[in-house]
Amino acid sequence: MLSTSTTPTQRRQAFRAGLASGRLQVFPGAFTPLSVRLIQDKGFDGAYISGAVMAAELGLPDIGLTTLTEVAQRAHQISRMSDLPTLVDADTGFGEPMNVARTVHELEDAGVAGLHLEDQVNPKRCGHLDGKAVVDLDTAVKRIRAAVDARRDPDLVIMARTDIRGVEGMDAAIDRAKALEAAGADAIFPEAMATLEEFAAMRAAVDVPILANMTEFGKSELFTHQQLADVGVNMVIHPVSLLRVAFGAIERALDTLQSTGTLDGEVAAMQTRGRLYELLDYEAYNAFDAGIYTYSGR
Repeated sequence: MLSTSTTPTQRRQAFRAGLASGRLQVFPGAFTPLSVRLIQDKGFDGAYISGAVMAAELGLPDIGLTTLTEVAQRAHQISRMSDLPTLVDADTGFGEPMNVARTVHELEDAGVAGLHLEDQVNPKRCGHLDGKAVVDLDTAVKRIRAAVDARRDPDLVIMARTDIRGVEGMDAAIDRAKALEAAGADAIFPEAMATLEEFAAMRAAVDVPILANMTEFGKSELFTHQQLADVGVNMVIHPVSLLRVAFGAIERALDTLQSTGTLDGEVAAMQTRGRLYELLDYEAYNAFDAGIYTYSGR
């Protein structure tokens, strides 16, 4: 009831244990605090908090327009509503190394289990779009070092994302990943890998866990969890999937409402009131409320 039953440190330790387990960690993207409850209920390992989704919720494109305050607030709202570890997209860190340090503190305070920082120029853009630009190696390394030095909880996972594969090719991506690992990154997020062979090459190049981004309409095929596990990927995210599914359903329902004047035909596909109340844990709130009003002590 009200919030998670675990502490941020416990969730960070669980995240690290999962990454080291040898079993692929699956993190669907939570786009609302309620959706993370459903992700937990279905037995997933954790939840991802996507920068693209946070921007879309505000009606903005994913081009670096969200602020640290907005990201930290949403990360807190989602992280506090389940016992799962959350990984949040921290974009480019919202500025220079000192800004990166503050970003780490704010997101640490928000209760996330991990965050990733990327090596795009600022303002950035969606990692699966053309026309990206990346910073030089020195700048990328400084971002990661600033994040590692700034964290107060040693269990907070600092993940380095590199977008250089789509700009300079796979050899450059491997070189960049090695340098980011050497700078202290706990894991590597190689964005926009095109094939399973590229994931396997990245796996062979670094010693820390690697992440696969299975976003629809992107540069990568939608590989299965088994395919990714077979080439040594440690974690997979489905960042925008639930938002896309939900908004696809919303648009179809609006079309039906406009054309027929009723949603009666859509009711069978809706989440029931009972299921919503179950996710919201109404029973616990009712018990808590009843306890207040029946209190007879002094």
